[in-house]
Amino acid sequence: MGSFFGILSAGPFFFVSAWLLMLFGGIVSADVGIHPFGYVTSMVVTIGLWLTLAPAVGSIARGVRGGGKARQS
Repeated sequence: MGSFFGILSAGPFFFVSAWLLMLFGGIVSADVGIHPFGYVTSMVVTIGLWLTLAPAVGSIARGVRGGGKARQS
């Protein structure tokens, strides 16, 4: 049941992280040499980052939870 609530809590965090990406993208745009982007573009980039990082985070969490040892069936 805890996994279900973990997924529900990730929803609001997605929107906040997309909003923060948009803000920081606007702040550093002149220094980095990019054009500021909107919220929708920020959401697309956030989805891409989450899809890229989720398998790595899941495998690290699974390894830490298991004590770093291989699972035996």
